[in-house]
Amino acid sequence: MTTAEGPLRKIRALDGGKKLSRLPVASALRTLDLECEGLSRLREALTGPMSRPFGDALRILRSARGRVVVTGIGKSGHVGQKIAATFASTGRPAFFVHPTEASHGDLGMITADDVLLALSWSGETVELKPLITYSRRYNVPLIAITSRSESALGQHSDVVLELPRSKEACPHGLAPTTSTTMQLALGDCLAMALLEAKGFTPEEFKAFHPGGSLGASLKYVSDVMHSGDRMPLARDTDEMSAALVTMTQKSLGCLGIINSKGKLIGIVTDGDLRRHMGQELVTRRTVDIMTRAPKTVKPGMLASAALEMINASRITALFVVDRGKPVGIVHVHDLLRAGIA
Repeated sequence: MTTAEGPLRKIRALDGGKKLSRLPVASALRTLDLECEGLSRLREALTGPMSRPFGDALRILRSARGRVVVTGIGKSGHVGQKIAATFASTGRPAFFVHPTEASHGDLGMITADDVLLALSWSGETVELKPLITYSRRYNVPLIAITSRSESALGQHSDVVLELPRSKEACPHGLAPTTSTTMQLALGDCLAMALLEAKGFTPEEFKAFHPGGSLGASLKYVSDVMHSGDRMPLARDTDEMSAALVTMTQKSLGCLGIINSKGKLIGIVTDGDLRRHMGQELVTRRTVDIMTRAPKTVKPGMLASAALEMINASRITALFVVDRGKPVGIVHVHDLLRAGIA
């Protein structure tokens, strides 16, 4: 019996094993159905009444010289923190301000160059009042994400993104579920639309994500390739006796063949050696053994794309070329060691 089987057996005994396998799944599916319904209504709103204010909000976010200051309380606050993090990681400086902390000094963090993005399902959140007042006093643009445009928040905002009413997944209609899913999705819509409008590139994305598996996937081929004396290279006029020594010493399972101008014209792999195995192999020239026009990559290619190419071609290494000349070689093991998958 595994470690997990003990507790599970006890739980099954409590309800006779009748509901454990059925009720949770049925509840989960109902939750997903209701939240999908909310997202469908949000999509309809974006193609209808929310289309124009969404465009206005995007223009404000794009033209602001300062940062996006996101605020909200309770579950809306938790969603707001994620939205702020998404903005910041995709090239739009942003941070989250807690409404309570704002009224105790953190209002000083907000400048006239910033944009305030406030989340409140009801639009009547008392804790937001100091922020609303501050934004109006100092002419800080205010964008509201709420379900009631007629609310206090809605009436005092420059742009209102009114969320459609939809049933909460909570069977009692109390715990914010569908509503927070829509808030989160709308925040993602704003961040992605802004990213595309600004032309945010993978190179810029990499600068904000240097760590973890995401950072690894954004490395370039030039970051992981072998170069200089580590490259297994031979000339097209060399005999295989000398070429085999080089291929063995470099231990990368292949050998690049260059011509008199230093350009890569072929590759010798273990497969090529097996196909030409015989007593005369060592006396033949590399040009007679090599596979012509090998697959290559450029130094500026993402390492993850190189790995996809290696997997698709069922090979183990790729030469890296610049203007036809080899500048490096990348092996599948190098990519995996770098955490690229």
